[in-house]
Amino acid sequence: MIASITGEVRFVGATLAVVEVSGFGIEVNASPRTLAGLRVGATAHLHTAYIARKDEAPVLFGFAQADEKEIFSVMLGVSGVGPRTALAAVSVLGPDDARRAIAAGDDKAFTAVPGIGPKSARRIVLELADKLVLPDPAPQQSAQPGMQVWREQVVDALTGLGWSEKDAARGIDDALETQPELAESANVAEILRAVLSWLGTAKATSHTRTRGR
Repeated sequence: MIASITGEVRFVGATLAVVEVSGFGIEVNASPRTLAGLRVGATAHLHTAYIARKDEAPVLFGFAQADEKEIFSVMLGVSGVGPRTALAAVSVLGPDDARRAIAAGDDKAFTAVPGIGPKSARRIVLELADKLVLPDPAPQQSAQPGMQVWREQVVDALTGLGWSEKDAARGIDDALETQPELAESANVAEILRAVLSWLGTAKATSHTRTRGR
């Protein structure tokens, strides 16, 4: 089993990266959150999960943080949750918020993840209730990252989930117009959830208007 890899980043795409290790280019699928932190030519260390698939080529998933890998791996044990859905959950919620949602029995938090409906969300919360614990409280940070940093991370995450850059940018602006406090928090996971909620509502409204014509 390949638990981690370290090497020079040769390529970064929308859903995967290529890391050269001992002369071999290893293709690693990753979340937009992880991919946003990779730079071509730089050395990267990724925690990895090797997924063998019946009648298909195996896939390697990479994570910038060990905690992200843990959430991903544990979610794969839930009935009906595959690698892509687990990866989307890590991207949208992040490890800390996923743990908090499970501890609080907040299944609605998981419905913000593409591919997870109400029934699947309830199953995730029930099956993982005793498998994940809350993280230790982190000390208050004296400085928050600049708007440009978190905005780029949110846009990267949204485009990785299938939205265009134009829709992603508009969604961020519209979500912050109704919830300006999010910009001050600079919490990428919270902003991403808010934008996904807004985009989902806007899409549903658009479809309703189209049917009404």
